[in-house]
Amino acid sequence: MESRREKSLVFHTFAPMQNVAFIINPFSAKKNYQPFLNSLQAKVENPLYLISKSIQDTENFIKDNFEKIDVFVAIGGDGTISTVAKYLIHTDKILGIFPAGSGNGFSNETKFSKNLDELLAKIQKKNFKEIDTFTVNERFSINVAGVGFDGAVIEAFEKTSRGFKNYIKTSIQTFFKYQPISIKFEEKYKKFNGKYLMLNVANTRQFGNNAYIAPHASKSDGLLEIALVKKFPFTHSGVFAYRMFTKKLVPNQYIHYLSVPEIEFSVDSDLWHLDGEFNQISSPVKVKVLPKSLKILV
Repeated sequence: MESRREKSLVFHTFAPMQNVAFIINPFSAKKNYQPFLNSLQAKVENPLYLISKSIQDTENFIKDNFEKIDVFVAIGGDGTISTVAKYLIHTDKILGIFPAGSGNGFSNETKFSKNLDELLAKIQKKNFKEIDTFTVNERFSINVAGVGFDGAVIEAFEKTSRGFKNYIKTSIQTFFKYQPISIKFEEKYKKFNGKYLMLNVANTRQFGNNAYIAPHASKSDGLLEIALVKKFPFTHSGVFAYRMFTKKLVPNQYIHYLSVPEIEFSVDSDLWHLDGEFNQISSPVKVKVLPKSLKILV
């Protein structure tokens, strides 16, 4: 369910569009991208597409085609989408998505499905809206970023064959051995200084797989939700998981939320993830929202 802030969003149209490019991450969806490509070629005459070999390959493709393309479609998970979106912010270019990742959190939040006909219909309707993105020490993110426990989980998860079952298994294994991180906030928020299991920066409501870490977050209000999660007894993990998957997480003795346009802090861990991709980010940390910076198909 969208927040009241998002319901008031103004939708836009753009001029008739003839130029679309598709950027495929061949390592997403267990490297099984061929069915998508076959379907695309059957439905669209001579589609322009890239089977990307690397982030640099994606960047070069976007730059080479920037002037003649109106919509860039990312085929992959949140990391792939973020990589493409980074080059489209603050421009008149539009982002489209075909979800093919492990969790597909951003795709879920922006209502893109694995139905190619629906995607092509969105392109034909020519509607878009503007949404927020954000940065962590100038590193770009679109969905959810985090430091601490979930950063450590992603570091270990990337060494597996991925998938939801491996994510759960890795999370449980990491939980037992992970020690809380120490966070010291800027003066304005110093009363929240302390030890936490993790800190999450949420532009949308969910990590992925419909796990809602910030049920009231809006990607269109110029604010980020900072979820501060204290380490809880393992016996509470079932309750926490139930509430997270049913959009019922609320502030209590284990979790607190801050709604901010930007925030600064230091943390004694550099294990971060940005949109599900492992990053090492040193303190001090500055998190900043980029309001209405990205145009996305609706």
